[in-house]
Amino acid sequence: MTNVRLAPRLRDRLGALLVGPGWRRLALLRRSAAAVLGAVALVLALAPRTGAGGVPLVVAAVDLPAGSTLRAEQLAIREWPAGLTPTGAVREVAGAAGRILVGAARSGEPLTDVRLAGAGLGLGSGAGAAAVPVRLADAGVAAVLVPGNRVDLVTVGARTDEPLVLAAAATVLAVLPEDSRTSGRLVLVATAPGQAARVAAAALTDQVAVTLR
Repeated sequence: MTNVRLAPRLRDRLGALLVGPGWRRLALLRRSAAAVLGAVALVLALAPRTGAGGVPLVVAAVDLPAGSTLRAEQLAIREWPAGLTPTGAVREVAGAAGRILVGAARSGEPLTDVRLAGAGLGLGSGAGAAAVPVRLADAGVAAVLVPGNRVDLVTVGARTDEPLVLAAAATVLAVLPEDSRTSGRLVLVATAPGQAARVAAAALTDQVAVTLR
């Protein structure tokens, strides 16, 4: 096989091209482009991932029982897919903090307007009020109640003609939908802490009724 030898002049030109200014500029451009691409990749890796079309929603940061007074530290903002955003979803922590949760919520669950009641437990019940659920056997009475109503909670006393007032001027926070699995509708009311404990204890064994003010 015949060896092909480059002419001295052609060999000298190729050598000059490889080590000359043009080659060095090309190598410099390649290194600069690689550095820029690396920086862009680093920025994208460190940037927060909000997801395509994400919507900021308020979610429960921890498991919350029904009747909880929501505090800011129990809530968080999370990005939610726009197509899966529930109707009435709360968008700001301030819109949920201080409100009453009418149903239990799991950690990470978005909160909606129908899950919240009242502007706070102090609604007409004084500072430090507590929420207590009461199940009313009379569905007709529950049907006329709306959030904001002021009611007295009563039960039968030692004598049937002497009703016992468990809590006076309690504020209705929410009236939950009727559940076919249970008897009576559940009403969430705000009372003074001592009254709330008495109402809850009485509701375990006695029938509790309400009178509207």
